[in-house]
Amino acid sequence: MRELGYVEGKDIVIEFRWPETVDQLSDFAAELVRMNVDIIFASSSIEVGAVQQVTKTIPIVFATHADPVGVGHVASLAHPGGNITGLSMLLTDLVAKELEIFKEAVPQAMRIGVLWNPTTPSHRPAMQAVEVGGEKLGVQLLMAPARTVEDFGGAFATMTRERVDGFLVVASNLSVSQRALLAELALKHRLPGMFGTRENVEAGGLMSYAPDLKRPHSARRYLHR
Repeated sequence: MRELGYVEGKDIVIEFRWPETVDQLSDFAAELVRMNVDIIFASSSIEVGAVQQVTKTIPIVFATHADPVGVGHVASLAHPGGNITGLSMLLTDLVAKELEIFKEAVPQAMRIGVLWNPTTPSHRPAMQAVEVGGEKLGVQLLMAPARTVEDFGGAFATMTRERVDGFLVVASNLSVSQRALLAELALKHRLPGMFGTRENVEAGGLMSYAPDLKRPHSARRYLHR
């Protein structure tokens, strides 16, 4: 913002709201609307969904939405329409490729766990893409939902009990913020995992296939060394 000539407190005021749970999103979104802010930055699909429910006029900008067309937040990538726009990660394409790469890296894997968040709107179309990808690869998928950080332990216990050969984490704000815990659980249960962000690998995860945010039209593989 400084490079564009804006100085916080002088030319611009930024109102931060940091919800600790999904349940707080609606209240914080409504609070910002009551303040009549000029624009709302909502990083991903789950935040966009909450803000969309309380305003159809204040511009909403997202940075890492996984599937804005698939969940109905915009009409199309070229012509979003309405009051919502931003940058998309195209999660449905990414998760299918992640599953393919994981199978290449762990060829003996025939039963793969999929850790996903039911509270993230873009995860439902992503799960459909994963299922199609699993059928093409001839692997069996075990869906392991995790709504909160408290659910991770149970999800890994279920995957271990069901004897999966590894797992794929569908990227979300939760999986990134809890990357150290996920790496710890993977090591504890001795399961190789594919993640959706480089940060997960840097925290100790095995591998990832992720968009390169410094080069918006490219993606990279990362491997823990």
